[in-house]
Amino acid sequence: MEVAENVPSLVPVRDSKAPALGVLLIGAEAWGCFVRAYRSTST
Repeated sequence: MEVAENVPSLVPVRDSKAPALGVLLIGAEAWGCFVRAYRSTST
């Protein structure tokens, strides 16, 4: 997975093994919630 940080208010995410499949655009706030939830449950 690759994440770009240069797009204001959006977080572009793509599969690094299949970049031709395109990009998923996620709102920055939703991405932040996802990352916080992941960090709180991962060890």
